[in-house]
Amino acid sequence: MPIFDGMSETEIRAVLQELAAKAGVSLAALSRMLGRNDAYLQQFVQRGTPRVLAEGDRRQLAEFFGVPETRLGASAAAGPMLVRRLAVAASAGPGATVDDEVMIGVEAIDRQLARRLGLSDGAASVIRVRGDSMAPGLMDGDHLVVDQNDTRPTARGGLYVIRIGDALMVKRVRTGSGGLVATSDNPAAPSVPTGPIAVIGRVVWQMRLPS
Repeated sequence: MPIFDGMSETEIRAVLQELAAKAGVSLAALSRMLGRNDAYLQQFVQRGTPRVLAEGDRRQLAEFFGVPETRLGASAAAGPMLVRRLAVAASAGPGATVDDEVMIGVEAIDRQLARRLGLSDGAASVIRVRGDSMAPGLMDGDHLVVDQNDTRPTARGGLYVIRIGDALMVKRVRTGSGGLVATSDNPAAPSVPTGPIAVIGRVVWQMRLPS
């Protein structure tokens, strides 16, 4: 049986069924979204016809479900990396209550850039900065790409999205003698809240609209 980047045809069809069930959408509705007849994906799943999803169909389905194309059989080297954009703002101030972590879209990142940043499919997200305690490096409204595979700050430290209690924030975090230490870059910023620090991921890329 042919293999697509480690996935068999049967596995790809099973993933499509699983994604459709979780999204609460029928294969017929998805087929219509693709501009196909109602039976198109049903035949793909049950009969293996067509044997392979067309590239455009696969990309559209991946964008709809908010998953990388590799979940549907694409080669890891094919196309841009799709990164989830979440309805979450990481406060750069003293902290803000966490918003619902709802996906509101996807961002496409060039594969070569993704490799340079060390990103893996499905392990990155984009969130918005709120506040100015990390100014001038990070400003209110900036969007950050977060590598959720990197959750272990070193003694040298770096920019991380962290959670302290119910507050989600982006801070400079390093490992100290007593554990993790979080600080702000803006000397005028309020103190970072006290409490155990849970690391969500490391900031690997910053996006800012021109002023």
